[in-house]
Amino acid sequence: MRTEADEATPVLPIGALAKHTGVTVEGIRFYEKAGILRARARTVGRHRLYSRADLKRLKFIRRARLLGFTLDEVRALLRFADNLGARSCADAHELAMKHLADVQAKLADLNKMEQALRSMVARCADGTLPACPLIETLSDSELDSR
Repeated sequence: MRTEADEATPVLPIGALAKHTGVTVEGIRFYEKAGILRARARTVGRHRLYSRADLKRLKFIRRARLLGFTLDEVRALLRFADNLGARSCADAHELAMKHLADVQAKLADLNKMEQALRSMVARCADGTLPACPLIETLSDSELDSR
């Protein structure tokens, strides 16, 4: 059974932390500079050692980033996680709902882009036409005014 002291004991060098989380060494340093991962003091051998708590936090950061949360949103989520309580859950829910709406809007835009590209590609007739409808469509200055 791990204790709280075990979770805080520095044991992992930065390379091992990177390997366990899938975050590059440069990414770890970036998160330290951004203030969302605590920069560890160097050992006598000039290495930084990270704890299991750091590993858990970095995995949280990576998962949130993979879901598309911005650095500021990750920072807020970490604040909520560090101060668990009913309000934190409500705040996290509100942030996630806003992010979900942003993702849905981006998906709608991507679907429109897909349809426009499908239409342009369909007019190309497999590239066998002497003039290229795709290039003509992209060159059309009237598109800018739409």
